[in-house]
Amino acid sequence: MKKQLKACILGGTGFVGRELVQQLLVRGYQCRLPTRRPHRHRDLKLYPGVVVTPLSRLDTASLRELFNHCDLVVNLVGILNESARSSFQQVHVELVERMLEAARAAEVPRLLHMSALHATVPGQETAETSAYLKSKGAGEALALAAETPKATAFRPSVIFGRGDSLFNRFAGLIDWAPGFFPLACPGARFAPVWVGDVAEAMVRALDHPESIGRAYDLCGPRALSLRELVEYTAKVRGRRVRVIELSDKAAQRQARLFERLPGKPFTMDNYRSLQIDSLCAGDNGLVELGIAPTDIDLEVPRYLGTG
Repeated sequence: MKKQLKACILGGTGFVGRELVQQLLVRGYQCRLPTRRPHRHRDLKLYPGVVVTPLSRLDTASLRELFNHCDLVVNLVGILNESARSSFQQVHVELVERMLEAARAAEVPRLLHMSALHATVPGQETAETSAYLKSKGAGEALALAAETPKATAFRPSVIFGRGDSLFNRFAGLIDWAPGFFPLACPGARFAPVWVGDVAEAMVRALDHPESIGRAYDLCGPRALSLRELVEYTAKVRGRRVRVIELSDKAAQRQARLFERLPGKPFTMDNYRSLQIDSLCAGDNGLVELGIAPTDIDLEVPRYLGTG
């Protein structure tokens, strides 16, 4: 009888996690999804092979128990802004350290780790490097250096898809905007990558032994500026909006103001991250793994359009 493969996915109830779960289920995995709020994810329990597990702490002992008998651990946990409860160091570095220790103790053979495009290699930081990219780089380095579990990391550009916080967020702001849209860092460039392609890349890496110890940059087929992303969203929504480009100084002032607001809609650390274009500098990992990158035109109008 064939062994039932088991995966534990940290962050599995989120945007990328839900897509990844679907693809792992197709491959015969049973998926364990730890969460602090299981009542919010009752829909996931309807899928055969999904086990939603209550989790109140992310200490090594709790993670060790979660990882028992697992063939695969996936780390999708990440934050874009720090809060009083969570810092980049705690989430992107210290959690990875505990996760690796727990996975070794549970004898988990394989790890898939979500990093970020242009995550900074430790030792190559500058004064201008964002804390977000520094911490992502430090966590990625820890994961890839581990002998057990054997890890592969993924560095996507901004991810889009149904339920995303990219086009949906812009759509909400545009719907609320009074005909004009002040925009910081309008020239920052991105290569939006579809969530389905990201999940497929992660799953395909499991079949490629050469992926162990590697980090794959993941980009969509089109490079767009932040201004172009806003204008594209407005077009799909059937709205007219005039983008007002903020100067660099105005963008910094906006960041210093907004980072004091509830939810921190824009911070100085976000500003620093936007100074580096979120584009693949070398090979696109999707292509390396045999995936044709999906263009935004094939997906965004399906969930963002008004007609």
